[in-house]
Amino acid sequence: MTDEEWGRILPLMAPAHRRGRKQTTDFREIINALRYLVRSGCGWEMLPVHFGPWQTVYWWLRRLMRRFLFQTIHDVCLMLDREEAGREASPSGGVIDSQSIKAPHAEVRGYDAGKKIVGRKRHIALIRMADCFWSGSLLRVFQTAQARQMILSAIRKRWPWVKHLFADGAYDRLQLMDKAAFLDFTVEIVRRSDTEKGFEVLPRRWVVERTFGWMIRRRRLVKDYEQRIDVAEAMIHIAMGSIMLRRNAHP
Repeated sequence: MTDEEWGRILPLMAPAHRRGRKQTTDFREIINALRYLVRSGCGWEMLPVHFGPWQTVYWWLRRLMRRFLFQTIHDVCLMLDREEAGREASPSGGVIDSQSIKAPHAEVRGYDAGKKIVGRKRHIALIRMADCFWSGSLLRVFQTAQARQMILSAIRKRWPWVKHLFADGAYDRLQLMDKAAFLDFTVEIVRRSDTEKGFEVLPRRWVVERTFGWMIRRRRLVKDYEQRIDVAEAMIHIAMGSIMLRRNAHP
């Protein structure tokens, strides 16, 4: 992490306690260790020794994760990037899609009969093309074993001004559309052409596929290696937050 990147997120770090033993943890090295872990895909015990004990890094991951630090870093960078582009900080539209991923160590798993995968679903919502030059910025990520409609509630809770969503045919379900209408979403289904042969680049949806490609370049995200869903989501926010932070600090 460069000095410019660290300066951007330093105000978001947890303040030192006024009482008790003086805090000796270097938060910059904790963030560096987590970014190294996600990028390299190594195990906790294989973290380089200059990051400190891996138990300490893991302890701070769980503590910072409960404070939503990694999600906040990504979202703040997203809003700053939009403001620098002359747009409103909060987007009004997005693209949603899902990816079936193997989860060999997960506590709860589901089965994707279409892709023959036992694991979890990664549901992501992105800024749509017309809203931001940096297409692929996460609005929300949600991991689950089954239900799709839960991503809608997660988007509405985090980004209340989002109104229009683009999705593929897998989201064209009566229960999900009822949920979207209840939450005041307009969901537009982008379908494949019945006459087109071979690969076809679909409007809006190609942004999601490109983002999935960015995600699996981080080897920790090739599979879902985490037992807990909240830890898996934190790993995605660390990966995508590092991309957004790098672009925000070095335009």
